Amino acid sequence: MTLLIDILGWSGSGLIILAYTLTLIENKKYLDYGKYLNLLGGLLIAINCYYYNAIPPFATNLLWSVIATLTIYKSRKKREMQQD
Repeated sequence: MTLLIDILGWSGSGLIILAYTLTLIENKKYLDYGKYLNLLGGLLIAINCYYYNAIPPFATNLLWSVIATLTIYKSRKKREMQQD
């Protein structure tokens, strides 16, 4: 079980780094992917932190995921309004 949790944590870190890297590419399509990568990466790291009872980074990454969720929601609402 520990190996799986470690893999999830490292994968989450990789996804967040990839999301940041995509912000450096000037293509709006990639920015949309980055939002989802941030969400998934934050959740995976939060799972890892919770397993190891590392509460401060758990809370930080959970908040990171909430922010990503709100950003995705806001982007969708904005896109829907532009289509109308």
